[in-house]
Amino acid sequence: MKNIVASRRTLLRGAALGVLAAPMLNTKTLFAQSGAFNWKRFQGQSLEISLIRSPRGDLLKRHQAEFEALTGIKVGVEDIPEQQQRQKVVIELNSGRPSFDVVHLSYHVQKRQFAKAKWLAEVGGMLNDAQLTPAEYDRADLTQRGLDYATDDGKINSLPWSVDYWLLYWNKELFQAKGVAYPRTIDEIVTAAARLHDPANGIAGITARGLRNANVPVWTQLMLGWGQEATAGAPPRLMTDTDDAIAAARVYQTLLRNSGPQGVAGFNWNESQSLFAQGRAAMWIDGVGFAPPVEDPQRSRVVGKVGYGIFPAGPKAHHSGMFGDGIGIASASRKKEAAFLYCLWTTNKQMSNRLLQGGSGVPFRRSSLQDQATLSALTVPKEWADCVRGSGEIARAALPVIVPVTEFRDVFGTALTNTIGGADPAAEMRRATAEFRPVLERSEQG
Repeated sequence: MKNIVASRRTLLRGAALGVLAAPMLNTKTLFAQSGAFNWKRFQGQSLEISLIRSPRGDLLKRHQAEFEALTGIKVGVEDIPEQQQRQKVVIELNSGRPSFDVVHLSYHVQKRQFAKAKWLAEVGGMLNDAQLTPAEYDRADLTQRGLDYATDDGKINSLPWSVDYWLLYWNKELFQAKGVAYPRTIDEIVTAAARLHDPANGIAGITARGLRNANVPVWTQLMLGWGQEATAGAPPRLMTDTDDAIAAARVYQTLLRNSGPQGVAGFNWNESQSLFAQGRAAMWIDGVGFAPPVEDPQRSRVVGKVGYGIFPAGPKAHHSGMFGDGIGIASASRKKEAAFLYCLWTTNKQMSNRLLQGGSGVPFRRSSLQDQATLSALTVPKEWADCVRGSGEIARAALPVIVPVTEFRDVFGTALTNTIGGADPAAEMRRATAEFRPVLERSEQG
């Protein structure tokens, strides 16, 4: 009788504290109930998801009801623009009480920062647990590049979701009208942009990101043509004031200052997308995920006129810049196992094939680009998929994997924006390098 009373008191005390409303999972007892994987294991729980507003996030929202029906888990989603989402999640994670359980992260910006602060739950154990990961998830199908992105200090801290290769979008109609061939080298991009630039008729020879911070990947993509990345070695040392880095900055300046649209110093990807979709830019440098809007007759005037080109070679090398997104679980979440199911669903084969089929991105899965049903049902031109496949063969990381990536982009983004205004690229790269070097050194010591 004493035991019964004690248990009842314990239950009442827990109810008063609100514990019963949001039960903590006891994996030792709960998982012991069944040795088989069960999507409904955590039904009745609810999750909050933080997404970057993007075609990838749109895909998850579009199929959200499917996940809820599959698992019995209710989902609340907040999706906000990229820069704001990155700032918001850092503030919340740093507080120790984030409002979300699952977070969409950009490896090329946040990997080292999140790992160093231990803001993400390690998921390797759950990935290897047959009660939490179904066999059909097929971990072996995840690419090594994706797993490398998701791993830090030997721990898998998220699931790799989408890889973004950079390419050259081009308007075939404008090229044909001027008798210009598709450029095969970076020098030919400069020449083609100058020939196609027609401001009197509202046509820019090329568009790309000129906005501080957002513009840095354009420069680093160009820099890969000289076979160079922004940092080298371990600990990383800056390579941003070398002759090759300065040469890439000079090309950036020439393209946007001489052949870019008016006001390009304020352009992010969305302004460039709008300009290109309206047929007012002959070329556009950016990532793979913009085929759906430029092929949408409700939003675009260039449907059927767009070329998708593997980024042209530089004087010393031929690479496509690679960026990556993942989906992870906040280490402060009290619903880690339920959150893991959402991450599994996001990155499973069906959702990965949908991601590719709609042209919203390229999954970190080998099978998707070989799945004939997916390829035959593409909602974007096959040329896009061919470009994606070819870009993957020459891909190379386009941003350094360091903690202060945002500061890196701010400092060098300012320098690049200054060059559009006429500043000397060599002076700007040297100034920015001197300014950022102590920031990088401090981050490595911390």
